[in-house]
Amino acid sequence: MLLELGSYPFDITYRALVMGILNRTPDSFFDGGQYWDFDAFLRKAEGLVDDGADFLDVGGSKAGPGPEVTVDEELERVVPAIEALRARFDLPISVDTFRGSVARASYEAGACVGNDISGFADPEFLPAAADHGASVVACHIRLAPRVPDPTPDYTADGGVVPAIRTFCATRAQWALDAGIPPQRIMVDAGLDLSKTPEMSAELLRNSDDLVGLGFPVFLSHSNKGFLGELVGTEVDDRREATMAASALGIGLGCRILRAHDVKGNRRVADTMAEFLQARAEQAAA
Repeated sequence: MLLELGSYPFDITYRALVMGILNRTPDSFFDGGQYWDFDAFLRKAEGLVDDGADFLDVGGSKAGPGPEVTVDEELERVVPAIEALRARFDLPISVDTFRGSVARASYEAGACVGNDISGFADPEFLPAAADHGASVVACHIRLAPRVPDPTPDYTADGGVVPAIRTFCATRAQWALDAGIPPQRIMVDAGLDLSKTPEMSAELLRNSDDLVGLGFPVFLSHSNKGFLGELVGTEVDDRREATMAASALGIGLGCRILRAHDVKGNRRVADTMAEFLQARAEQAAA
């Protein structure tokens, strides 16, 4: 399977890509704004690249509830960051935004991936990507970003797994209809977004169902709350749970890992690639 991120092609038949997370927010759930200072942000980026990141994801507004972030504030956070990263590193840059105007400005600054947790709710999002030859992530969410959803219910949809599969299939078709080629479309179950911990765990265990859509599956699981519920740990103590989830996801067909710990996920991804390729070769012999 081929995945294109801008002008960068990747063979993801066996090897999962690792996306390094870079928050330009003062209230991130994981780092709490540790890299809000621009120099600290750039040093963090250098560390992620050194650790083996295949591409970097810059976000200027967290997914969960919090103080309002205006369009101008988000632009001020992400556009200079993307420009600085493009000047320093030869690898794809993703923008984590649900606003079409921010995505367009980010593409003009050098980004080539639009990571949208809203499922393309902004009608300008996909045209901006198509105009700039960008790749996109179709992510599931039930309500809207930054809106609490304490009692998600998918009973009427036959359960959480078929509901998310249908949603992602529809959003991927939207991207195709906008003129984005299939090798530039990724799908994401949106773990912990409008899901209980039990729902997120069920979706992870059934990642192969989403793989069946035929698009590269993006796994956004790193240090999330459902892992903490599974093993009884706080947000700063979920490394091993994250690595286990990474290995399981890759084994079930996920090929993009969105990660805080790039080095650890890179090792998991490379080890799993060796196993998967050897298994395929043995089956073909």
